[in-house]
Amino acid sequence: MKHLLFSFVLILMLACDKNEAERNGSQDTIDGSGAFLFEVNQSNVSTSMNVFYHIPDEDVENMPVLFVMHGAGREASDMRNAWVSEANAKGFIVIAPEFTEQSFPGGSGYILGNVFMDGNNPTASTQNPERDWAFSLIEPMFDKFKSLSGNHASRYNMYGFSAGAQFAHRFMFFKPNARFDKVFAAGAGWYTIPDISVSFPYGLAESPLEDKPLEVYFSKELILQIGTLDNNPNESGLRRNEIVDEQGDNRYDRAYYMYTTSKTFADDLGVEFNWQIIDTPDNDHSLEPSVSQASDVLY
Repeated sequence: MKHLLFSFVLILMLACDKNEAERNGSQDTIDGSGAFLFEVNQSNVSTSMNVFYHIPDEDVENMPVLFVMHGAGREASDMRNAWVSEANAKGFIVIAPEFTEQSFPGGSGYILGNVFMDGNNPTASTQNPERDWAFSLIEPMFDKFKSLSGNHASRYNMYGFSAGAQFAHRFMFFKPNARFDKVFAAGAGWYTIPDISVSFPYGLAESPLEDKPLEVYFSKELILQIGTLDNNPNESGLRRNEIVDEQGDNRYDRAYYMYTTSKTFADDLGVEFNWQIIDTPDNDHSLEPSVSQASDVLY
């Protein structure tokens, strides 16, 4: 009987997550926890995506806003839920966009921002218009949320975990003029290094960024977070090839490669370097300790 009750509750919870956006999509105002539908108008297709949110029961007008980017499982509602207790305790809003596999397929569609049709083999002829980039959805989504909620925040922070960390740090590169303050990239499997001698997606060559001044990126507040035990070279889903392995053979080493290599570039240029790297003690690749630590750093 207990197993039957648990199964019923689980099915009910999943159904609620699935229908949140459908229930709230046509509303003029939102509050509490839920989801709204965000219209996506790309060059060749128009669709909509679920945007999950949590608004603590406080002064919504003046609360800070945090975008949280889901992992490869595309579990946006779970990512939102992981931040609810921290949001309630510290008084900030959580926004969790859902980049589905159907609308943003594969790594090219999500973690590489849909900048290229095939982000692993970029060419000028296969570069998508900027309006079609997944990165280009965050700013209008922020405005849509504010219009629905009555929030007046002028800026936001962004946190991404695992695949979401890949989206987050590349978002900073491709949208340096967006209204973010801090970008928190937690437990990324690999990185786009700000190196114009290495081709995208591992560096900036062969991308729209190859001629941009690097000091623009180094002046941003990027925080790399990595678990001290996130060092398994045989981790399932960890990308391995000759090029990416130059960053290291595990997430921990790759995080430090990203930081130290970038700092060397900044030092050589004699420019400001506002990045940080933070260890999460005794964490392998778990979301909960990452969220707890990130919340303390951000708020």
